[in-house]
Amino acid sequence: MTASLKIRLLKSVLPLVIAALFSTPAGAEVPAPQDVAYPGTIVLQVDATNLSQQMFRMKLSMPVKPGPLTMLYPQWLPANHGPNNVLNQMAGLIFTGNGKTIEWVRDPVNVFAFHLTIPESVTTLEAHYQFLSPLDGGQGRITMTSEILGIQWPAVTMYPAGYVARRITYQPSLTLPPNWQFGSALETAQRQGDVVDFKPLDLETLIDSPLFAGRYFKRIDLDPGAKVPVFLNMVADSAESLEAKPEQIAPHRELIKQARKLFGSYHYKHYDFLFAMSDDFGGVGREHHQSSENGVKPGYFTEWAKSEAGRDLLPHEYTHSWDGKFRRPAGQNVPNFNTPLENELLWVYEGQTQYWGKVLAARSGLITEKTTLEGIAAYAAAYDNQPGRAWRAMQDTVNEPIISGRRALGWGNWQRGEDYYVEGMLIWIDVDTKIRDMSGDKRSLDDFARAFYGIDNGSMLPAFYTFDDVVAALNKVQPFDWGPFLRSRLDGHGKGAPLDGLARAGYKLVYKDTPSDFSKAGDEQAKVASFSYSLGMTVKADGAISGVIWDGVAFRAGLAGNSSIVAVNNRAYKAEVLKAAIKDAKGSTAPITLLVKQGNNFRTISLDYHDGLRYPHLERIAGSKDRFAAILKALP
Repeated sequence: MTASLKIRLLKSVLPLVIAALFSTPAGAEVPAPQDVAYPGTIVLQVDATNLSQQMFRMKLSMPVKPGPLTMLYPQWLPANHGPNNVLNQMAGLIFTGNGKTIEWVRDPVNVFAFHLTIPESVTTLEAHYQFLSPLDGGQGRITMTSEILGIQWPAVTMYPAGYVARRITYQPSLTLPPNWQFGSALETAQRQGDVVDFKPLDLETLIDSPLFAGRYFKRIDLDPGAKVPVFLNMVADSAESLEAKPEQIAPHRELIKQARKLFGSYHYKHYDFLFAMSDDFGGVGREHHQSSENGVKPGYFTEWAKSEAGRDLLPHEYTHSWDGKFRRPAGQNVPNFNTPLENELLWVYEGQTQYWGKVLAARSGLITEKTTLEGIAAYAAAYDNQPGRAWRAMQDTVNEPIISGRRALGWGNWQRGEDYYVEGMLIWIDVDTKIRDMSGDKRSLDDFARAFYGIDNGSMLPAFYTFDDVVAALNKVQPFDWGPFLRSRLDGHGKGAPLDGLARAGYKLVYKDTPSDFSKAGDEQAKVASFSYSLGMTVKADGAISGVIWDGVAFRAGLAGNSSIVAVNNRAYKAEVLKAAIKDAKGSTAPITLLVKQGNNFRTISLDYHDGLRYPHLERIAGSKDRFAAILKALP
């Protein structure tokens, strides 16, 4: 072949090659979601029987037309507030049509998108893949054990791009291990043996309807005879953990009554608490519209006296059915699960829920008023000693789930974590007591809750809101310049937490030389000794430093969470030894001497601290009205 002929052939073929390249999935774009129905029903089958290897196997079948198609693995999880679905745990993805493999190409920018081209003769696409539950906690949250499994549908679901999530219909089914029982807000069509077929539903509702199943399972009706029931679906490592006494169930039933009295409405067909008590199944607290995922250690019922401080988990997640799922921030109004969420109003979504969770726990009797106030003291102290406020406003912390993906922070009190939860709660205490003060205690944040969350009783369609809507609703309850009031607390960099609400409630934050029962229980659960408000650090039982307050005593001595205390004043480290040294240094001029190990190196440091042990408490302001007593009192 002559050179000139080669050139002519190249010129004639090259355009065809280029056209072919750009028509392949690798050059495809992810179609934008349109508000049109996907043509047909997608069948999703989940096999959850492989307990020994902790893996879920999926088969997805869907009607398709020839041409380009993009499949999406959900990325943005509303209850997680960020783009943190576990894509790395999805594996083995194979698409087929008419029994033949159809190759896929991952989008080079959006790695949650998979492009493929459907051949002319194919009308049904099948996908086979696995979700590999972590085998240990270092790989992520464990969702399958020998006794318990949890299905979060974003982890096991794929869906076609180009459609709004609520316009895609799914027909899910689940194969359980032999004789296992389950709880879920999903409606069951039929169960044959260990195969459960659920009723068809839209993708948005499916994603929001997790499932817990277990070898040991118990279901309790928390509102017997109610038109709209609420169930407590319990799974555990052993049958013994499921044994709850009537006096333990009673406050859970009262929780349902108090919530309905507070909000004056409901927004679910039925509500299902999914509640796991396990050493192995991953702990969780995640809200959904008609259910919630709740995971704690064993002993919730069997060691009832020790579990009190953590009994606000269920009230918190239940509150989310109103705050966060029914009433949603406008920035959460997205067409599918691969569109970014805007978290601007998480201080309402989570901060006010944190507040109502504490209030409802007290009103229902799950937690005593004493423990509730001790908890508020601990939270107030933590955020009153938050040096990161100097450079980062609380408002900006709503971006933290996106920035850090909820990974641990080395200097959390300086970097600031998801402070919109607890500091948000302190702001809402401020708002509630301000309303009560200005109205002569005739109105309160309860009135806001009924007006804001109590609309459209029985409706499950989300009602979205803006900052201005929140301000307007507050003004209807109590006229005031609420916009600047809120913005100053959200955007400010002043020293200290927003604690005006404590004073209006009749209390002040003080420090004493003995910890409250709440603080002691917290240290015991975390297996640390807290010296946060004296030496500015927390220490594990083995002497490892687990946290240091930025610019505190320990910080200025050069300590960090990468060191261990070997000895205190020439005595082997124990928490009681360090406490005794702090006591002895009070009123003395002698420093506290620590032998510290960092890696393979040892050094001796001196802490010039003489103010004794300091633990937070709330103390009544003499002559003031005790508004916390009214706030925490059960509604009649």
